[in-house]
Amino acid sequence: MRTLAVANMEVGSVWMRLVRVRGGAPSVFPMKPSAVSSSSKTTRTIRYKNHLSTFFPSSNPPPITFLSPVSPTRRPLSTATCSPQIPLATIEDCCSDAGGGDDINVLPKNGSRVLLKGMSFTELQQWVRSHGFRPGQALMLWKRLYGDDIWAHCTDELEGLNKDFKKMLSEHAEFRALSLKDILTSSDGTRKILFMLDDGLVIETVVIPCNRGRTTVCVSSQVGCAMNCQFCYTGRMGLKRHLTAAEIVEQAVFARRLLSSEVGSITNVVFMGMGEPLHNVENVIKAANIMVHEQGLHFSPRKVTVSTSGLVPQLKQFLNESNCALAVSLNATTDEVRKWIMPINRKYKLGLLIETLREELRFKNNYKVLFEYVMLAGVNDSFDDAKRLIGLVQGIPCKINLISFNPHCGSQFTPTTDEKMIEFRNILAGAGCTVFLRLSRGDDQMAACGQLGNPGAIQAPLLRVPEKFQTAINPSI
Repeated sequence: MRTLAVANMEVGSVWMRLVRVRGGAPSVFPMKPSAVSSSSKTTRTIRYKNHLSTFFPSSNPPPITFLSPVSPTRRPLSTATCSPQIPLATIEDCCSDAGGGDDINVLPKNGSRVLLKGMSFTELQQWVRSHGFRPGQALMLWKRLYGDDIWAHCTDELEGLNKDFKKMLSEHAEFRALSLKDILTSSDGTRKILFMLDDGLVIETVVIPCNRGRTTVCVSSQVGCAMNCQFCYTGRMGLKRHLTAAEIVEQAVFARRLLSSEVGSITNVVFMGMGEPLHNVENVIKAANIMVHEQGLHFSPRKVTVSTSGLVPQLKQFLNESNCALAVSLNATTDEVRKWIMPINRKYKLGLLIETLREELRFKNNYKVLFEYVMLAGVNDSFDDAKRLIGLVQGIPCKINLISFNPHCGSQFTPTTDEKMIEFRNILAGAGCTVFLRLSRGDDQMAACGQLGNPGAIQAPLLRVPEKFQTAINPSI
């Protein structure tokens, strides 16, 4: 009998919601995950343990304070429901039956079908050959999954393929890893796509049209996120589980299939949706490699950007194993600020992160890292911050995106004014930095940067605000 072990925990300010499914055997090929039956919920047990010692091996959990929302904002909030925060002492067993948050894939039941979009081209060739068919059939299938404007979702859409081959696929393969739940359209044309996973969890993907002939799809890499960045709505969810490579790739496939006729060719991919991509580094690298394959989706590697909050070992792995672009979410110029708003900085400090980038990029030709900097009024937007930022990025081939903070329910920050953002930008540009102001897109549908997800009743904790920033956070103090 399968047993479930569920844990909701806050350790070292990194929040994870874990559901492990024990049983079943791993396979060489990615399998379609099977939903856990509702009757199995009676076997669930709650336990707490220090699962994230690799992030924070020795630190004690910091003091926690639950702060009320800040009311003054520059733009209206979505009408999405705001769920109350619940202290750890009252956590109830209300997690969805998901796969393990720290496993690369959800374990399948025996006899599950192979997920086609979870295989690299080489793996697909091997799998096709294992069923007695020529490798050439694999190329024809690959092109129909990802190219030729087909983006096949079933065997009926595989015109020109061998009849016996199609029969084998219908018996042993699964085309879809996601189910479309809804599409929300913002007043500026941005689309937020909600996908249902096989275990009932929901992820969000954003398609952002641009009048300069570029359309970007923003994909998620996890259900929720363990990093607990204090300005990010997704971080309120904690981590439920990683997405498989198939679930990541299919977001881009679905975007092209659903919206290409409306928004034009989708040219760019950014891994900036739900989750910390490099916390799921193996599946993210695999998904990115599938996206750039020249016989498939054929995105340019320079137009596929993977973002990270600063997981240094995985960052090194990504730069060594992938030709895709890297974005680093910096958001502060001192450890004091960054360890508060981005708790991962308690493990991988700002100096280590910057020096790692400086060293690793020495071996990359014609490669620039993108630094993302979410501007929070009174926290990280001073002119001294601008000057420190210039010093931090010196010697690193880079571009800098200044991002307006997008308010959400329960947020304790306010956006920097447009005027101050421009002044901040001018200081950077005056020092020779390549810098851009990134406008909010889709914020009226909670589709903008930092607004994705649905935290629900159980949320990761807000951390105690350093005394020197209390006035900036809540002017009434």
